[in-house]
Amino acid sequence: MADTRTTSEDGSTRAANIFDVARLAGVSHQTVSRVINDLPNVRPATRARVEQAIAQLRYSPSPAARALVTRRTRTIGLVTPGISDYGPTSVALNFNYAARESRYSVDTVSAPPDDPKAWRSAIEGLLRQRVDAIVLVVVHVAVLELVRSLDLSIPVVACASTARRSPLIVSIDQYRGARAAVRHLAELGHTRILHLAGPATAPDAIERARGWSDELAAHRLELTEPAYGDWSAASGHRLASAWDIGPGASIFVANDQMAIGVLSALRERGLRVPEDVSVVGFDDIPEAGYLYPPLTTVRQDFAALGELMMQKVLLAAEEPDTTTEATPIPTHLIARHSTAAPEHP
Repeated sequence: MADTRTTSEDGSTRAANIFDVARLAGVSHQTVSRVINDLPNVRPATRARVEQAIAQLRYSPSPAARALVTRRTRTIGLVTPGISDYGPTSVALNFNYAARESRYSVDTVSAPPDDPKAWRSAIEGLLRQRVDAIVLVVVHVAVLELVRSLDLSIPVVACASTARRSPLIVSIDQYRGARAAVRHLAELGHTRILHLAGPATAPDAIERARGWSDELAAHRLELTEPAYGDWSAASGHRLASAWDIGPGASIFVANDQMAIGVLSALRERGLRVPEDVSVVGFDDIPEAGYLYPPLTTVRQDFAALGELMMQKVLLAAEEPDTTTEATPIPTHLIARHSTAAPEHP
């Protein structure tokens, strides 16, 4: 009989898991979960293909995984920061979509973004409701440290940007997204690339600023002190109104909302975009392509992030003793009309 064990990246063999079954059957892990638990909405041919893959791989869900999918709640606790910023809101929305696709409901609570005690209290409240897993959307370094210290009996997954990889943490690659934005400006011929950063305590802002400075160093361009905003258009307008900006400069702005304020301030100062000053944002909010001029920005794939977070929850239940580190999801630079080669080198 053929050996149906799978081989991991380090060359060792292990028992098959739900994702191996999904790959062999050519379906999603959600579909495999439905077949395992005899849930409806699976076509007979698909069910037969999954059952054949299960038999071929000799797959058997672990007791922990069985407990996760058969508990009465089928509920995941989601803790979000008490803010309405585009990024965290999009993460929470797309995680809800992914959880629903896996036939889970989500109980969402909010906590002040910078208060670890409040986050711990929120987590404890969700545990009392017997949720099957905890998912956290982290936007402050103090809460990120709390996440690293958690030791719970159920799966925990956090969405947070950090240079330190962790089995608990998933993210979009803010660092390389920032480098792509700065590289775009440098390749256009810009030599003075300023940075309007987000809050100094925000993991996303830290990674984007790190990418900006490293890409400047790669092009041997001058590194200046960044300005720090609060993610709002108002802070972008205020800082750009007072900044020493003249024709030939360019600005990498850490999010699109602040970039909106920057565009307004530059227009009020009589500086044309992109003829005098090029501007790049980050996020690709739905309005970015309809600004004047349409904003060059870095697009984040929040749908892929939501799916990855749900996969991590299921994998933590399926193989609780396995250490995995998710590769950050790549970003995409969207070049529009707010950037151009400088007319005033």
